[in-house]
Amino acid sequence: MAEQDRLVKEAIAHWAPRFTTNGVAVSDFQSVTSSVERWEDWCDAWVAAGAVHEDLGREALDEGRLRSAGNHLSTAAVYYHFGKFVFVDYPEKMRDAHMRAVRCLTDALPFLDPPGERMEIEFRGFPMPAVLRKPHGIERPPVVIMISGLDSTKEELRSTEQLFLDRGLATLAVDGPGQGESEYDLPIEPAWEEVGHAIVDAIESRDDLDHDRIGVWGVSLGGYYAPRMASGEHRLKACAALAGPFDWAGIWEGLPELTRRTFTVRSHQPDQASAKEYGRQLTLEGRAQDIRCPLFIVFGARDRLIPSTEAERLAAATGGTLLMLPDGNHGCANVAAKHRNKTADWMAAQLS
Repeated sequence: MAEQDRLVKEAIAHWAPRFTTNGVAVSDFQSVTSSVERWEDWCDAWVAAGAVHEDLGREALDEGRLRSAGNHLSTAAVYYHFGKFVFVDYPEKMRDAHMRAVRCLTDALPFLDPPGERMEIEFRGFPMPAVLRKPHGIERPPVVIMISGLDSTKEELRSTEQLFLDRGLATLAVDGPGQGESEYDLPIEPAWEEVGHAIVDAIESRDDLDHDRIGVWGVSLGGYYAPRMASGEHRLKACAALAGPFDWAGIWEGLPELTRRTFTVRSHQPDQASAKEYGRQLTLEGRAQDIRCPLFIVFGARDRLIPSTEAERLAAATGGTLLMLPDGNHGCANVAAKHRNKTADWMAAQLS
């Protein structure tokens, strides 16, 4: 079997439930993935599918059907995102798909329910783009900082945002270093407590958010970033970590090839050997004991990317609450009903 064929199969095997949980229609997922035989064709297939939804959104916008426009354009952003998410071997196509996703989500924001606002948070001289959404009817809501993983971005987070918004919590989805729009200027940052200082400062600069009730949620590599942030940013009142590693270099050899390639590019390293060495900095060893806020850890026992022992290690080091789902895959997207509402309820209780 050619390498490209293996990479297509790898992407489908590791991430299929994530696509459909985060906004891709099941029929579209089946149609697109069944049509792709070579990895080099992956991005084009998703861009073509995304264009269908973007065209519907532009049509709705022209006709003044604004709610429909927001729905179609935010859906198009998800499709374009999944074209680029680990397509690092073809940087020009990857970036083109990415910019389509950014454009569609930006255009959709005023028409979402509740609407969104684009923000930029400075970190080391560069802007980190973010999307702020606030629940209806609350003057100064608590806010949940939302952190994506290695290959996810703010464009992928609508369905998760809604869980917090429905409970009266604002959401701030950030493209941090090595993520989304920030990935071209800022490499992956091991010390997310420093990123956290910039984000919380930005929240405190606004008078429409509750500065005393700030939580953080992260998924996959964001499930490392969130507790790492909490270990040094003590203005946080709660932290939820989904499917995150405890020590990145320690699990490097078991990671999928696409994941290792993506980490290499987004850490701005020349090769995988250098990336593995850089990844030694991504650890909660010596940091976990400094987490002062309540911690909720969610993990799938059948995670094929990150061993479940990583979650057990974090729970043991912090005394945090661990929800281990026996049938959960990476990110537990295949068992979303068993953790998403629980996590949102837990966060709302901590920030109440």
